[in-house]
Amino acid sequence: MPPAAARRLDPALIVILAGVVAALHIGKLPPAIPVLRDALGLTLVQAGFLLSLVQLAGMTLGVVFGVVADTLGSRRSMTLGLVLLAIVSALGSLMRGVAPLMLLRAAEGFGFLLVVLPAPGLVRSLVEPQRASAMIGLWGAYMPLATALALLFGPLAIAAIGWRGWWEALAALSAAMAIWLRHAVPADARPTAASSPLPSLARLRMTLAAPGPWLVALSFAMYSGQWLAVIGFLPSIYVQSGIAGATAGVLTAAVAAANMVGNIASGRLLQRGVAPSRLLVIGFVTMALTATATFAGAGDSGLSPTLRYAAVLLFSGVGGLIPATLFALAVRLAPGEGTLATTLGWVQQWSAFGQFAGPPLVAAVASTVGGWQWTWVVTGACSVAGLLLTFGLSRLPARILPHHGQALRSR
Repeated sequence: MPPAAARRLDPALIVILAGVVAALHIGKLPPAIPVLRDALGLTLVQAGFLLSLVQLAGMTLGVVFGVVADTLGSRRSMTLGLVLLAIVSALGSLMRGVAPLMLLRAAEGFGFLLVVLPAPGLVRSLVEPQRASAMIGLWGAYMPLATALALLFGPLAIAAIGWRGWWEALAALSAAMAIWLRHAVPADARPTAASSPLPSLARLRMTLAAPGPWLVALSFAMYSGQWLAVIGFLPSIYVQSGIAGATAGVLTAAVAAANMVGNIASGRLLQRGVAPSRLLVIGFVTMALTATATFAGAGDSGLSPTLRYAAVLLFSGVGGLIPATLFALAVRLAPGEGTLATTLGWVQQWSAFGQFAGPPLVAAVASTVGGWQWTWVVTGACSVAGLLLTFGLSRLPARILPHHGQALRSR
């Protein structure tokens, strides 16, 4: 897009769109799994690891990349990440075996981190204070929006140009987004860590010494692990049930899109003063109940397919209250302005751990019992842990939450 046209769109929205493009590389795999299993001989557990390997960088180096993003500056970090995603996705389209494809999926995680870690702080800096909570809620929808788009258009693209063409198309889109972001978003839109008096190790120590980032990060792991495990395998579950690929893609895309509703609603509710702890409790309880209804309710004596699908929609939609709330808390609980990306890196590290561990664990359970009927045990355990962490967040003393302690317990 020409620079003059790009400037007509709110720069904060362009930052969110860049996050969506980066997240498309996470969501591009689920619709391709049935094809890859035929083309490359993937086992179900290998497919689970292929789903989660893109999170390896975040799981091991999320907080380090947060420090890097704080140092590079927001726009530079996001542009570099998009370029890296474009290169790695293009290389992935050339692979002929499972092992090299897995290595490149892990490499995509580094580009993804460079894009998404500085984004929430950059969005906050580009909007008026009264719009900040709503825009952070909109940012929280970047992942489900990308997942919905990938699940909706992925099967169509794979049918038309193959999985390799799908990889190449997303590489081209990432390159175009990098150019647009470079022209449309102001350089150094917020003070960066490069201009901060705090050295990198001091920012890291401040972040890891604060209780808030730990509780938010672990809560995100409990959410992300179960959400990706369920959404990532839905296309395969539908195919096994005899539902056509395009229809399976539409059904799963609707589930992912429902998550956007929860994210956006969370931002609005936070802006109106609803307590974050209340939103987290509603989200985790609903995910536990609906996952149980969906998977334990399978079979002749269980719920009808229509009711089970409705439960999946609620699982994703009401569960969407959680990530936007946690993003808002992460920004609030950063120990200092120069530690925003570092704090988000720590949150991303644990979120990535959840996404790395969730799909293979669910796949292993399904393979062991010969079906998906015990999936609810894994998701339910995550929800219970999330509720305990929410209780910890609600008990943080006001002195640890300057200007925000009361908000956690109000209403």
